[in-house]
Amino acid sequence: MRNMVIYICLIPFLLSGCGSFLQTEYIPPEVTIPKSWNSTGNSTSEISLSAAKWAESFEDASLTKLVKLVLERNNDLAAAGFRVRQAQLQAGLAYNDMLPQLSGAVGGVNTKYFDKSGFANSYVGGFNISYEADLWGKLSRTRDAAMWEAVASNEDRMSTALSLVGTTMKLYWSIAYSNVRIDLCRSNIQSSEKTLKRILAQQRYGSASKLEVNKAKQELTIQQAKYYSYMQKRQENISSLTILFDLPPGKIMADPKNLIRSTLPVIPAGLPVELLSRRPDLRAAESRLRKLLANTDAAKASFYPTLSLTGSLGGSSAELANMLDNPFAALASGIAFPFLNLYKLELNLDQSTAEYDEAVVSFKQTLYEAMKEVGDSLSNRKNLADKCKYLMENLEAARKVENIYEVRYRSGSGTFKDWMDAQDTRRTAEESLAENVYAQLLNYVNLYQALGGNPDQYNPVKKGNPA
Repeated sequence: MRNMVIYICLIPFLLSGCGSFLQTEYIPPEVTIPKSWNSTGNSTSEISLSAAKWAESFEDASLTKLVKLVLERNNDLAAAGFRVRQAQLQAGLAYNDMLPQLSGAVGGVNTKYFDKSGFANSYVGGFNISYEADLWGKLSRTRDAAMWEAVASNEDRMSTALSLVGTTMKLYWSIAYSNVRIDLCRSNIQSSEKTLKRILAQQRYGSASKLEVNKAKQELTIQQAKYYSYMQKRQENISSLTILFDLPPGKIMADPKNLIRSTLPVIPAGLPVELLSRRPDLRAAESRLRKLLANTDAAKASFYPTLSLTGSLGGSSAELANMLDNPFAALASGIAFPFLNLYKLELNLDQSTAEYDEAVVSFKQTLYEAMKEVGDSLSNRKNLADKCKYLMENLEAARKVENIYEVRYRSGSGTFKDWMDAQDTRRTAEESLAENVYAQLLNYVNLYQALGGNPDQYNPVKKGNPA
């Protein structure tokens, strides 16, 4: 009896490792990549790559606090965490299939004899163990596939967090941009009202025409319409930001008033392409490549026979306490020949291979698109910064020109139209500068997302099998 139990328990260890020869070595897809991207800038101080630390590089305490809070309260991120847990549990179930399956039962029967001799009780109990020997590695590859999916799900969660931080920062600055435009509209409305009053006064004395009055009214109504347009955009952005925090629309989580920053984060020059290895979406895609490769190996192993072993240990007795006084044991085995259904197996293998080949092509395209995103963001960053210098000079010149035309008009040597045109030019210059600063902030977010986080600190990701 003891030898039987020991033999059954040792079976998994005696047969383990027999299927490793069917495991295909993972080879990363071949892609053509540059060594680095060029960007103007100097190295900056060390900054953490975590999502919350990422926001600190903008030196805005309100923004940093907001990002930390949204990572704690966002529903999409919480749902992603639950999906990770589900994938981990599924991987645990796949691993459990490789272990011996134990079951046990106990039962009793009460018998009454018709010859009035009385009653009799009998008890039966036993334990069963079943095990499918993983001779060709099918179960191991199925387990690996589930584990790689769990790894990919965790990367999906990291990608959700990265996207969430980016969305929060963009909405934060969208609110600030709306507030800047609202302030400009208010200033322009006040200026237009003063101009209209002056023109109306001049009309009463016959020194201003109806055309000039209507022109002044038109400028005022344009600024008033813009004001309400940006008020609506501000409210929409505030509501969009609020619902990220598991709150209904109505509460104001942030209301920044200004876009201007003393300095913008510096991007180091010569960023290595290896930075892309930090992008969670690319890591998730590669993990799913490994998953599909494991599925293909499992499909190959399905062509080979499977060996199933079943053992049982039990006993019976008229007394429950002595149930195992009369033990019995049995060991059975069975071999299944799946190649008898060869056509279906070939279809399954072809399907797994096609899915893997498709994933390879998709991964390469995703990587190229990621490289394009980084390149475009770096190029746009430089162009926006260069453009900002000229916009600032343009605004300064536009203000001077407006003052000159105002003095000329009041002195009678200039026309009302020239003065109005100069005002329009100055307003356009103010709006263009605000738009440029806003675009620069959005560009930094896009660049950081394309790189998988802040590039000031780079730790290469070590690749290997999932633990």
